[in-house]
Amino acid sequence: MNKRVLLLGAGGFIGSHLVEALSKKAIYSTTAVDLTKDKLDEILRPHIGVEFLQLDIAEDPERIGLLIQEHDLVVNMVAIANPGIYVQDPVSTFELDFTENMNIIRQCIKHQKRLIHFSTSEVYGKSPSIYQPDQAFYFDEDNSDLILGPVSKHRWIYASAKQLLDRVIHAYGLKDELDYTIIRPFNYVGPRIDFLPSEEEGFPRVFSFFMDALLYGKPLYLVNGGDQKRCYTYIKDATDAHLRIIENEGGSCSKQIFNIGSDENETSIEGLAKTMFHLYNTYFGRNASSNSTFESISGDEFYGEGYDDSDRRLPNSKKIRELTGWSPYYSLEAMLKETMGYYIARHENVVIQ
Repeated sequence: MNKRVLLLGAGGFIGSHLVEALSKKAIYSTTAVDLTKDKLDEILRPHIGVEFLQLDIAEDPERIGLLIQEHDLVVNMVAIANPGIYVQDPVSTFELDFTENMNIIRQCIKHQKRLIHFSTSEVYGKSPSIYQPDQAFYFDEDNSDLILGPVSKHRWIYASAKQLLDRVIHAYGLKDELDYTIIRPFNYVGPRIDFLPSEEEGFPRVFSFFMDALLYGKPLYLVNGGDQKRCYTYIKDATDAHLRIIENEGGSCSKQIFNIGSDENETSIEGLAKTMFHLYNTYFGRNASSNSTFESISGDEFYGEGYDDSDRRLPNSKKIRELTGWSPYYSLEAMLKETMGYYIARHENVVIQ
C-alpha cells in the first residue's frame, strides 16, 4: 500500500521540487495543497499520481483537518518567508506563520500523524561573531543559543514565530503526543526559487534581485554593504535530504531537528553578486549591461523601516549526515550556473557553454 503524503504549501519553491521528487517514487501517493500552483504547472501531469488542491488553510481549516486525517504523513511548508513582506506586514506574517501553523500541529496531534515541519535558519538570529568577529560560530540544532534583534526591528517577528513553533513541537514530542521532524533550511537556491521583480511586484530573495539586475541592466544593490555571509544549498541537494527524512529509515529522523546546509558554500552577499556577475559574463555568451553596477543601499531604504539582519549563518550539519548518510554535492558556482541558466532560458534561447 502506498504511503499517503500531504504537502501543505506545496506550490512554493521548496514544495514544487519535493512534489517533483515524490512523483517519481511509486511508493508515495501525494496530495499537494496551496493557494496557487504556478510553480507546479511545469511538473503536474495527469499520469504522475499527484493530486493538487487549491485551498486556503486559514479559510477552510475543517477541510485541512480532514485531509490530515486521511494521510499518513504531513509535510508542512506553509509560511511567509520573505523579508520584504514580514518587514512591511508583520501582523499577517505572525498570523500565518504561527497561528495557522499551530492549527496544523494540533490536527496532527489529534489524528496521530507524523509531521515534517519546515522551520528556518532565521531562528538562530544573529551569530555570536557580532561580539567576536574573528571567530566562526557554527549553529548546532540542539545546543546553540538563539539571538534575535529588538522588537522594533520587524524582521524578527518571522524568526520569533518560527522559533516558538519549534519549541511547541518539541514540547509535544516530549509528551509523546507528536512524532515530528523539524527542518531548518540554509539559503536554498535553484530553479523556481522566485519571480523576478521586473516581471512581478514584490520582494523576492536576493538571488532573484541579482538575476533581475543582470537580465535587465539594473544595479546590483548590496543591502547595508553586502558584508553579511550566507551558506547556500542547491535545491537538488536539499530535496535529497528531504526525501531521506520522509523515508525515515529505522526511525532515525523521528523527534529530530536538522540543519540542511553546507558551510563549504559560504559567501558574502557581495560575493554572491560578484560570482553571479562573473558567471553571467563567462558562460552565457553575453556581457552584463553597463548599468549592472554594484551599489550599496541601506536596509530601511531597500526593504522598509524595521529591517535588520543576521551577520553570518554557518550550519553544523553533522547530525543529518550521520543519521541519514546525506551529503551535499553541488558547489556554489555549480548551483548558481544551473539556476541562472534556468532563468536565462526562460527569457531567451541560451546555450550554456
